[in-house]
Amino acid sequence: MGHEARAFWLAAPGHGEIRTVPVPDPGPDEVLVRTRYTAVSRGTETLVFRGEVPESEYERMRAPFQDGGFPAPVKYGYLAVGEVEQGPPGLAGRTVFCLYPHQSLFVVPADAVTVVPDDVPATRAVLAGTVETAVNAVWDAAPLVGDRIAVVGAGMVGASVAAVLAGLPGARVQLVDPDPDRAAVAAALGVGFASPDDAEGDRDLVVHASATPAGLARSLELLAPEGEVVELSWYGTRPVPLPLGGPFHSRRLTIRASQVGTVSPRRARRGYGDRMALALRLLADPRFDALVGGDCTLDELPTVLATMAAGGQPSLCLRVSHHGGQ
Repeated sequence: MGHEARAFWLAAPGHGEIRTVPVPDPGPDEVLVRTRYTAVSRGTETLVFRGEVPESEYERMRAPFQDGGFPAPVKYGYLAVGEVEQGPPGLAGRTVFCLYPHQSLFVVPADAVTVVPDDVPATRAVLAGTVETAVNAVWDAAPLVGDRIAVVGAGMVGASVAAVLAGLPGARVQLVDPDPDRAAVAAALGVGFASPDDAEGDRDLVVHASATPAGLARSLELLAPEGEVVELSWYGTRPVPLPLGGPFHSRRLTIRASQVGTVSPRRARRGYGDRMALALRLLADPRFDALVGGDCTLDELPTVLATMAAGGQPSLCLRVSHHGGQ
């Protein structure tokens, strides 16, 4: 018989809309999921919204269940939580997370969803993809007990990294951001906070997630000799100047890229499923509720995402409610 759903599409760079789309009946190894919440991954999704994905990255930047192609029209996104309405007995009726765009109902292979633990509310489970990114970043960074660590950029990804690092015994973790309101987020996560000018230096490790050239430059300044910056920001088509003169070479500093599209080679024996399952287990901690910065409905998403792409709205998680959708 099939079904209909409502989905967010980027019709053209800078212009989003809600469309009605067909949804097939699930096959024997598939699940039909009714979405409760999706979330906007601000850094990537606003770049997509503005049409700033470099042509060289069109294939690598594809989301797992993306429709269309860059720059547009494209249905993009990858943070969805919902209930399985039809599927194998072990999944039917369960709350699951899936790397799926903003759509009210969808069908995917059964192995594309991860069951949300009973002690993780759906409202928080929508963060799973971002916490998965943080887990991969920490695996890439490989911090040691007692390390002095700064996380520069207190948006959705940076705050998630700080939350994961807060559990490292003896570590001194400081979240760095120019917005003084982020101090409350840091306090909720159990880490320190400072503005870029007041941040503590001599750091063994800095994780950069501000997506600004100034943030990356400040990250290098905060390092101790032989220290490393793990770079999580993605800049799309924007050029990024780097201050590689001065003490960069004499202090033997390192910049390492981290990207969630592959499992960190430092944890090569782990698979994508292991990493996602770990992210969902971590989300049993209510501290992560501090990462949700606002809510909207699916109908409001085109307008809200346009505002976000222009620099407005919170840089923390924007949670999108699909309640009442088809």
